[in-house]
Amino acid sequence: MQTSRDMTETVRIGIIGLGNIADIHCTNLRQLDQPVSIAAGVDVDADARRRFAETYDAAVYEEAAAMFETVDAVLVTTPNKFHEQYVVAALEAGLDVLVEKPLAHTLESAERIAAAADAADGFCMVGFHNRFADPVQTLVGYRDAGDIGEVSHIEANYIRRRGVPGRGSWFTRSDVAGGGSLIDIGAHAIDLALHVADHPEVVEVSGDTRAQFGVDEEYAYVEMWGEDHGAAEFSVDDSASAFIRCGDGTTISLEVAWATNRPDSQEYYVRGTGAGAKLDLADQSLTLFETADTGRMHHRTTDIETQRSDPQHREQARFVSAVRDGTPPSANTVEQALRVQRVMDGIYRSSETGTAVSVGEAEP
Repeated sequence: MQTSRDMTETVRIGIIGLGNIADIHCTNLRQLDQPVSIAAGVDVDADARRRFAETYDAAVYEEAAAMFETVDAVLVTTPNKFHEQYVVAALEAGLDVLVEKPLAHTLESAERIAAAADAADGFCMVGFHNRFADPVQTLVGYRDAGDIGEVSHIEANYIRRRGVPGRGSWFTRSDVAGGGSLIDIGAHAIDLALHVADHPEVVEVSGDTRAQFGVDEEYAYVEMWGEDHGAAEFSVDDSASAFIRCGDGTTISLEVAWATNRPDSQEYYVRGTGAGAKLDLADQSLTLFETADTGRMHHRTTDIETQRSDPQHREQARFVSAVRDGTPPSANTVEQALRVQRVMDGIYRSSETGTAVSVGEAEP
């Protein structure tokens, strides 16, 4: 087991994968109200290493093993295919790890990461940062207090009218990403729904994935993250619909899209026996729906006003605090991320077979 560090001791962080996501993490690390340093970075690209060294005054390496002896913990922000390689190596080196979601590009790779994390002295935390949003934590607080009652169903939406990320980049290549909209933004939606439902075991999924817009050379859009290199390297889904059954009776309906002809949405509807809720991550709003007989039969709709803290900043703070304390965080665990991976794998299998499929906890 790891030992805690002195509260004044600087936690040295190494970053593996020095692209745009790494910059977001570094910005948050610099804003933490605790001693932490961006000590080093790893990337196979020489230009990325040069830019990182100049921007953050950090040592840079082409090989991760050379960095491991110089840091206390690592952030893995590589394309999905390379998560396993670097997470397992860092854990075997005795380091703590924060890896961006999803856990891996395939279920088999995710299971190998889980096995390594189970055997490691350090811990692995997975970057589902939406859990740290104020309205999400408020909703979970109401659930834990019993105000929602038993959660019976959640409608989870993460929909972009047009939002395919850089066609031709690794995001749209199945061999590197492992999937498209489902594994990219769908991972967030599935994780948040399961989190609000208090992480029930999933037993069955039925779903369909589609590639209707990204494969079109005439794909029309207003803006795109990254550059558009056309449809030739688009080999993933751009939308998915699914129905998820859990062992405790909870159900989840899922709508995910990088591109579709409907408005954007990051709305979640929670149905409980005591109350319901609407959570909108787009505007960070939370509304509770209740019916009572106090005085007279009536509906009560309550708009909840919360703070607007940056969830990614809070995620970083939780990770660094856990590294300093030497105590694995109870949030964003590998076990929870592996459940999300199994759901995504099940949806892809269901889409291929046209039938509902079982999602066992030990099923590959």
